[in-house]
Amino acid sequence: MIFLPIVIFFFLLCIRVPVAFSIAIGALSFFISDSGIPTYIFIQRLISPTLSFPLLAVPFFIMTGVIMNYSGITKRIMNLADTLVGHLIGGLAQINILMSTLMGGMSASSNADAAMQSKIVVPEMIKRNYGPGFSASITACSAIIAAIIPPGIALVLYGFMSGTSIGKLFLAGILPGVFLCIVLMVTVRFMAGKKKYEPSRKKKASLKEVFLALKESFFGLLIPIIIVGGIRFGVFTPTEAGAIAVAYSLLVGFFIYKELKLSTIPKIINESVIATSVILLIICAASSFGYYLTWEKIPIILAEFMVNISSNPIEILLIMNLFLLILGMFVEGTAALILLTPILVPITNTYGIDPVHFGIVFILNLTIAGATPPVGTLMFTTCSISNVKIEDYVKEGYPFILATIFALLCITYFPIISLFLPNLLM
Repeated sequence: MIFLPIVIFFFLLCIRVPVAFSIAIGALSFFISDSGIPTYIFIQRLISPTLSFPLLAVPFFIMTGVIMNYSGITKRIMNLADTLVGHLIGGLAQINILMSTLMGGMSASSNADAAMQSKIVVPEMIKRNYGPGFSASITACSAIIAAIIPPGIALVLYGFMSGTSIGKLFLAGILPGVFLCIVLMVTVRFMAGKKKYEPSRKKKASLKEVFLALKESFFGLLIPIIIVGGIRFGVFTPTEAGAIAVAYSLLVGFFIYKELKLSTIPKIINESVIATSVILLIICAASSFGYYLTWEKIPIILAEFMVNISSNPIEILLIMNLFLLILGMFVEGTAALILLTPILVPITNTYGIDPVHFGIVFILNLTIAGATPPVGTLMFTTCSISNVKIEDYVKEGYPFILATIFALLCITYFPIISLFLPNLLM
């Protein structure tokens, strides 16, 4: 049965087997069936991704995000966000969104961003009488921005899996990230006005206060600029950029802000290793699953099915958006990205859809789905850390989820938003 591994994969997910093991067992069922392929190929496919040089960027960017939390960079970025938007209605929620935009280029992960802000911002929001569901939902939805602001880990994975320029993807994520930030801030202004949430500061910060906050956070804000600029001008590869980001953030923490201590290094390594292991286990399992998909020509079958539905790229993008949003509600985003990239990118190529543009749309879809019930990882991350009930999150979060979907549709059907910078600079 050609689709048996897929059925096994989804069944294991439904009974809450960890994602990496669900994928690996599904793939193994293909190799031990009557496929005629030696089972040692399964082991080879499991190991082969670990030999990839581009994937070294993943642990480096994860470690950069962890170092920031211990080095005082996060605290200074939050202070900058407060001086810029704290005077607006719903001030703390506005700070939450702007902080995700500024930090996205450093934490490189939506889940890391959501976890960090659930610890730092949400308790302060609840203390100032913001609804728990409101606080958790805006934290999860603003964390979506971190997935596409460079150097998002998802951008690295998509580039690696699809053969797309990671440098172009980094540039392509900037304007969509800013656009999503603006859409969420407008939504917060409307919702906070209805709920009468007050600004976090009584008056607009003076130019002097803004300058001082900018000066304090300057060295932290340089991280994404160094990464994107270095890749653009050929100074280093994305992998080397990750290593430089780690070294730079350590220098800032030890010698400029002087808040990083030698005693915290084991904690930083431990958190980085655990987060990296989770992602790389999924990548290794997905490699063997991808071999099964390719062998059985499932991408070709799916492509033919979509061609029969429509030959219009606009309609195909709408179908893919709906498919990815629904799938992402049930399957962890990183796993879905790794599994589906080899399937969907060839399909979009046949319709003349730019792979850089599709990469941003693809990643944004899966990350938005991660903020939605029933099993969105961003939703569970924020709710569990903040001790917020899922029902409260759902009740107060739907305006923000709808706002992110609106932004997604704009980015989907106006490719200039994502392609302007790559076309201009590369």
